[in-house]
Amino acid sequence: MRIAVLSGKGGTGKTLVSVNLAVVAKKSIYIDCDVEEPNGHLFFKPMVTEEKEISMQIPKVDEAICNGCRKCVDFCKFNALAYIKGKIIVFDDVCHSCGGCMILCPQKAISGRNKSIGKIRAGSSDGVVIYTGILNTGEASGVPIIKELLSGIESEHNKTIFIDCPPGSACIVMESIKDADYCILVAEPTLFGVHNLNMVYELVKLFNKPFGAVLNKCLEGENPAEKFCIEKDIRILGKIPFDRQLGTLNSNAKIAVKENKKYEEQFSTLLDAIIKEAPYETATNT
Repeated sequence: MRIAVLSGKGGTGKTLVSVNLAVVAKKSIYIDCDVEEPNGHLFFKPMVTEEKEISMQIPKVDEAICNGCRKCVDFCKFNALAYIKGKIIVFDDVCHSCGGCMILCPQKAISGRNKSIGKIRAGSSDGVVIYTGILNTGEASGVPIIKELLSGIESEHNKTIFIDCPPGSACIVMESIKDADYCILVAEPTLFGVHNLNMVYELVKLFNKPFGAVLNKCLEGENPAEKFCIEKDIRILGKIPFDRQLGTLNSNAKIAVKENKKYEEQFSTLLDAIIKEAPYETATNT
């Protein structure tokens, strides 16, 4: 089973939930798809066993063939191509590698060349298999790395896959959840938290994914995120209280369930709730 953990913004506790669930699941795979700022490895401190460079195709123009029709320039919605002083200029940093210019060119003057955009690291820590995507600074999109991260990784030997998604609801998040069996929406108990919860709520509905919410940093009294879940009939899988000890452990990149029995019990209960909510055909395979 593939479980994707989402949040509308960074700092809500998405990695906290992903990492601790992966540990209490015993047999698990943790995939850090937050390729712009991956931090799951800081908790696991895995022994890296494999590293793979990820490249994308960037246009390469044969000036001897190009007749300056500019169809490629007009086609590119990312403004990665320009016709200046009789030649096509390619701006690598904003190219999204869609390949449209290569297909569209009537003279077949555009081919592709590889450009490194980042890497994937694989390792393990205490039985958890860890995959981390790392996007090079300044690159336009981490989608190619996420595609490579998630392709070919199957739940083998009854291992549950936890996908630590990027924050927000952009295309890199869509790529992260498209093959997920179940989604966890992590939210903070504030009005701003409700705004961000609504972003990912609308996204998982669009993808028709089964989902539930985890409310983090909960205090006594009114909880706008809880109210939102009740109004939208969103299943609340668990509530994590505001806890200075938990916050300190997390800030120091400690895995809470390994440090304190009460956190192990808390996240084990949360995992049980997720398994019960997951679709029957996937839950029975975990």
